[in-house]
Amino acid sequence: MFQDDGSSSVTSSPLQPFPMMSLSPGFGSPYPWLRELKSEERGLYLIHLLLACANHVASGSLENANVTLDQISQLASPEGDTMQRIAAYFTEALAERILKHWPGIYKALHATRISSVSEEILVGKLFFELCPFLKVAFVVANQAIVEAMEGEKMVHVIDLNASEPAQWRALLQDLGARPEGPPHLRITGVHQKKEVLEQMAHILTEEAEKLDIPFQFNQIVSKLEDIDVEKLRVKTGEALAISSVLQLHTLLANDDELLRKKSPLTAKNANGVVKLQKPLQMNLDASGKLLDKELVNGYSPGHDSASSSPLSFNSSARMDSFLNALWGLSPKVMVISEQDSNHSGSTLMERLSESLYFYAALFDCLESTLPRSSPERLKVEKMLFGEEIKNIIASEGMERKSRHEKLEKWIQRLDLAGFGSVPLSYYGMLQARRLLQSYSCEGYMIKEENGRLMVCWQDRSLFSVSAWRCRR
Repeated sequence: MFQDDGSSSVTSSPLQPFPMMSLSPGFGSPYPWLRELKSEERGLYLIHLLLACANHVASGSLENANVTLDQISQLASPEGDTMQRIAAYFTEALAERILKHWPGIYKALHATRISSVSEEILVGKLFFELCPFLKVAFVVANQAIVEAMEGEKMVHVIDLNASEPAQWRALLQDLGARPEGPPHLRITGVHQKKEVLEQMAHILTEEAEKLDIPFQFNQIVSKLEDIDVEKLRVKTGEALAISSVLQLHTLLANDDELLRKKSPLTAKNANGVVKLQKPLQMNLDASGKLLDKELVNGYSPGHDSASSSPLSFNSSARMDSFLNALWGLSPKVMVISEQDSNHSGSTLMERLSESLYFYAALFDCLESTLPRSSPERLKVEKMLFGEEIKNIIASEGMERKSRHEKLEKWIQRLDLAGFGSVPLSYYGMLQARRLLQSYSCEGYMIKEENGRLMVCWQDRSLFSVSAWRCRR
């Protein structure tokens, strides 16, 4: 038996509409009555089982967690409907969290795992092609950069997550069409994989030659947290733009246990009890897909459940230092895209509650785009979404990099670092809306909030794009 630090215990069952004997360790597999549930009942029951399992894991009730995992396995499937696929990956994440309490077993099971750079690149490209989120971010960022660089003859762009050359190919074309002629463009790409940067350098150099634009590409092989800002080599006379796509949140990783001991405010979280008294409700559309509406006992999507926790804001010295260093480079514009959800809560239940809804929406996007048998869809869900879910649920401390936060938190953090908001232009917003209209499936929407853009699926905001400049 183990006790998960900072977690909660179960004091009442979330499974009120269903037989209580289903969680009894003595109740045998394969639970034949589970197979008789209708699709809607199955989806609701899977959510209840996931929440119950997370509570068992958090409170150290390993035997009950094992029985619940067994039940979920009877219903979940990576090739099923949205809720079945979601459950499959969250179950894997909860199981991995349990295994980490036995490091010998955990290391042995992962000793022969192979990480293929080519597979990672392929999955990134699939996500870019299948979902519009990155394309919208690129279109809006490029428009903000073009507008900020009007009349500039020497332009330097720093890409803090240089994984997709499509953005900068489009920027080269935009700058090449300027009435005053193109500037001299220098792009500095930061990525931990040398192969990714070399491929980007080759593609962009060829494009610049076609367009007859003076161009230089600098490669910095590094994780963002290890980067030396001096190596970005911003030169006198250059107009600087910075682009960060789904990357800054990785700097929020902390030694949570150390922070918990230092802060009396987090003691309530650490010893708190999550009561799952209210049956979780969900609304279904005509196709039976999950549309997230309401969560348990005050944790609701869109409501920042960890807003009072010092762990969720301004808790990273590395983030503060990095933003201060970027401010010192005096960029004319900095465009930031981030996942718009609170996955940085200090407790397992907070993170599971928020991430369930976020990833249910992403899985729904793919459900509307590709058939369930699609190998491309399976790769994106397993190798991209599944790995993020695993990091959010199974990892702690410095290993937990997927600490996504809501836009409000980024606004506060950037404001404190000395950056002022730059409203995105009407033309940039128009381009984003036109891009979404080009997608055959409905459900994608653009929301504008005080000059910032939110890309939504149905009524749920999933990704934010905002522009900033140094406030002097």
